[in-house]
Amino acid sequence: MKKVLLGAIAMLLSTVTYASPAAAIQTSPHITTQISNSLSSIEQKIRQSSIRVVTDTGHGTGGLIKYKDVVLVLTAHHVANGSLGQAYLLTTETEKQWGVLVYKDPLNDMSLLYVPNHFKHAEPMKWRPRTELIDVGQAITYSGYPSWHSLLSFRGHVAGFETHPESGRQIILQTYGWFGCSGSVIYDPDGRVIGVLWAVDVEKRPALQIQENIVWVSPIQNLDIDLALTILCVSLPEKPRACR
Repeated sequence: MKKVLLGAIAMLLSTVTYASPAAAIQTSPHITTQISNSLSSIEQKIRQSSIRVVTDTGHGTGGLIKYKDVVLVLTAHHVANGSLGQAYLLTTETEKQWGVLVYKDPLNDMSLLYVPNHFKHAEPMKWRPRTELIDVGQAITYSGYPSWHSLLSFRGHVAGFETHPESGRQIILQTYGWFGCSGSVIYDPDGRVIGVLWAVDVEKRPALQIQENIVWVSPIQNLDIDLALTILCVSLPEKPRACR
C-alpha cells in the first residue's frame, strides 16, 4: 500500500510540475487594490499570501508558506481531505496554480499542499510558527475568502480557550469568520503563525444560530512540519533543503 501511495503521489507531482507552465496562469487581468497605511507591513504580506482552495463542494482558504526552499499551502483538513496525492486548484483574484495534498491530520483539522509551480503575484510567508500558545487578549490578524466574497482582511484578539473532547485545547478568537474562511492561517502581529481557523460557533437552542464572531482555531503547535513532509520528501527525486 505504501509503495502504491508513494507512486501515485510521485506521478501526480510529475504531472503537475511538467504539464503546467512554470509561470503562473492568469485568470483575469492583474487587479490593483489600494491598501491603507493603517494595514501593517505584516498584514499586507499575510494578505498577499492568502489563497482560495477550490473543492468539489465549494472552497476554503489557505495560506502560502515557505519552509526553507519549499512552497506549501497550509489549510484545514476538512477543506483538503482527499487522498494523499490529490491535486487541488489554488486561486487568487488574478491567478491559479495546482497544489498536491501531501499531509493531512483529521484530528487537528490541518492539511498541507505542495505547490510545485509558484504564483507570480502571491507571495508565501516565511514559516515562523509560535512555539508557545498565544495569551488571552493578544491581537491576531488573517485574510480569507468568506462566502462569495473576494479577499478580505480581518483583525481580532484571543478571547480564551476551550478543550475539545478529541483534539484537546483550542484557541477561541473574537473576530469574524464565515463559511469559506476555513483553513485561513491566523497570525500574531509579528507574523508568527498561531494556528488554522476551522470553525465558527453554532448555537442550537432555542433555534440554530451561527455566532460568526466566535472563531475556533487549531493551535499550530499540533503541526510537526518536518514529520508532515515525510511522504513528500520520499516522493521527490531531487531532495530540496527542506528534506535534508
